[in-house]
Amino acid sequence: MTQVVLRKNSYFADGLTYLAMKKTFVLIALVFAAVFTAVGQDQLDNVVKGNLPDANYLASGYISPFLKTFATGLNQGWYNTAKPHKIAGIDITVSVAAIAIPDSEKLFEVDNTRLTSVSLVTTHTGASVSATGKGSVPTVFGPDRAPRYQYDNPLVIPNQFDGPPGVNLSEEYGINRMPVPVANVGIGLPKGTELKVRYIPTLNLGDNTTLDMIGFAVMHDVKQWIPGIKNLPFDLSGLIGYTKLSLETQFDRPDQKGIFEMTGTTVQGIISKKLAVLTVYGGLGYNIARANLALKGNYDINPLPSSTDYESKDPISVEASASGPRMTAGMRLKLAILTIHADYTLQKQNALTIGVGLSVR
Repeated sequence: MTQVVLRKNSYFADGLTYLAMKKTFVLIALVFAAVFTAVGQDQLDNVVKGNLPDANYLASGYISPFLKTFATGLNQGWYNTAKPHKIAGIDITVSVAAIAIPDSEKLFEVDNTRLTSVSLVTTHTGASVSATGKGSVPTVFGPDRAPRYQYDNPLVIPNQFDGPPGVNLSEEYGINRMPVPVANVGIGLPKGTELKVRYIPTLNLGDNTTLDMIGFAVMHDVKQWIPGIKNLPFDLSGLIGYTKLSLETQFDRPDQKGIFEMTGTTVQGIISKKLAVLTVYGGLGYNIARANLALKGNYDINPLPSSTDYESKDPISVEASASGPRMTAGMRLKLAILTIHADYTLQKQNALTIGVGLSVR
């Protein structure tokens, strides 16, 4: 007689939802009033149940668009003029970059031939998928409707479960962009050079979660070194910037934690022209954005009750990158020491950036 074995706890998709959403979105939730919904701590154990390659494959498709979008946003907001500060001049600027979410980042294709322990049964639209077929399911930015999966092992009861739905920003909040906040302090140095710094010391966000960020950029007046244009009425500079953000969550077991890291690097040429209180500026350059979301520690990966459980070390690691050229155009209004700026960047994911600041010298 065949023995039917009940699966422990909740199901595979709950764990994917936890991995993709809970601690990854703490920063966004704090800054933008909980745009994303967190999933309970009790679902952590299920993220690594069953087949680890399947878990990484589905988690990567679901969360990668968020990782790429946020990492791209870290390259925004470094400048609003091509003119470096004079020696000991300083500015403090706070910006928000709204990164466009293209339709191609709202769905990802699941290929059942790449899965070995689960299969996609129906998509978020209810369309059926064969055991060897393909179907589209939501990413974190996709429709707020869940696809349906099933375990290939018939001994697992219940055999079918819902995958994670998307967080439909356009339907829920009337926006189709990911907001990314950035802040810089600029300090004037000799020889037409300006050092810009981004820094957040390790902050305790509660719920055993910490955040830190560090970034540096150097802007240098290159016009002074080019014969024939030194005295022309515009400013021309080069900029290299780098930002790293880390978010870490300690789970219930001391040896288990989630780590969310991303870096943004940008190299740009900047030109600007001041017209009374208005400055018009533009930039041309290249972005490199990388991100990683990982579970660290030892996790029970046996999906069925057994007298012998077994563990896996560092089971989940999702990586994403987005690199390519960029072109920016914007304007800055300066009233005494107050600055207000806005610019638009054409790149793989276009960005609208607005900000305010205080600038002296």
